[in-house]
Amino acid sequence: MWAAMNDQTRRDQDGAGVATRAAALRLLDAVLRKGLPLESALDNAARGLERADDRALAHAIAAEVLRILPDLDALLDSATAKPLPPDAKARTALRIALVQALQLNTPAHAAISTVLPLVDGGPRKLVHGVFGTLDRKGAKLPDLPSLPEGVAERWERAWGADVVEAARRAIAAPPPLDLTLKSGEVAGLEGVSLASGHLRLPAGGRVTELPGFAEGDWWVQDLSASLPARLIGRGPGRALDLCAAPGGKTMQLAAAGWDVTAVDMADQRLKRVRENLARTRLKARLVSGDALTFSDDPYDVVLLDAPCSATGIFRRHPDVLHRVRPRAVATLAERQQAMLARAASLVKPGGLLVYSVCSLEPEEGERVAEAFLASHSGFAVDPITMQELPAGLTPNARGQVRVLPGDLAEQGGVDGFFVARFRGSKTSSRR
Repeated sequence: MWAAMNDQTRRDQDGAGVATRAAALRLLDAVLRKGLPLESALDNAARGLERADDRALAHAIAAEVLRILPDLDALLDSATAKPLPPDAKARTALRIALVQALQLNTPAHAAISTVLPLVDGGPRKLVHGVFGTLDRKGAKLPDLPSLPEGVAERWERAWGADVVEAARRAIAAPPPLDLTLKSGEVAGLEGVSLASGHLRLPAGGRVTELPGFAEGDWWVQDLSASLPARLIGRGPGRALDLCAAPGGKTMQLAAAGWDVTAVDMADQRLKRVRENLARTRLKARLVSGDALTFSDDPYDVVLLDAPCSATGIFRRHPDVLHRVRPRAVATLAERQQAMLARAASLVKPGGLLVYSVCSLEPEEGERVAEAFLASHSGFAVDPITMQELPAGLTPNARGQVRVLPGDLAEQGGVDGFFVARFRGSKTSSRR
């Protein structure tokens, strides 16, 4: 997203420029009105865009609008006698024009000329007038983006005002690029290591052009996302990775010597796992199936990185801040409890069960873990120690890990995450 944003918005005056903004408008509609993830909506929204650069720019414009949406809307509302409806096409067109002029270094005339064809009649005059008013006033955005009101209130109740402020700082700058190394150092690849087998690079640049990509020496994986597999340690033995796509944890387990079975419901998502395994020359058995119904002989370790609200990855995917509602969090938490119970039935007596979510909602992390322990007497917390974690991260009083905005801020921050590790009874690991 960030690399595309830094590209010049070339061909702004021709049809390709307008088509790109039309794709960005469709993307925003898919996220804000239909509640779809930005990434999954891209193919349909960008239909007709032949150039990869145009697709990338449409994605970048939409993502940047979502990153600073409350502040864009505050500017728009300051320039209209009556607020435009949230889903009005004129409001969305103005968001696109403003984000180009204020954030993407697009000349004002190009920013407005490429969105006016998206609206007709009276709204066209309105868009032109509001944009002109803000441009003449020298409108500016705050240094730190505002979080959506509901999100800020929810996170303040859960974690406090300091975490909300840290989240604003986290989303204000492009996150760094974290790599998990397959083994040892990679010639020509320079960065900062925050843990064994980890390398952090500055944001920007083309991932596929970095040393070691073609050779499969590493894969992209936020440091937080690497924690669940790190806390399993090295093999040998049988390991089950439930909800495995895109495959980072599968590759970690395979590289650590485990005999891995990776399960995911979507064949398309497993295709990506297969491609990643091929590039890194690692092996795993791939199974298309539902984690709630998957059945097999028991495993030494089971890792469930459960489907969740994904609010912890808001730095890279700001759409989660606008499409995830409390009701969805509750529904996801219920499903996670069922999946965790199923995962427990696949653990050998005395084996390990690791549960994780890339969420900042305690309903999906801490409370799911508590409910599991209350209903599964055959399992107990296997406390995570400080020595197992990257410097700067600490386990909580229960021996679980909660990663929050503000953690490792001086090193570039990390995604929000929760990890709990359980040990099954040696006589029985079932309920």
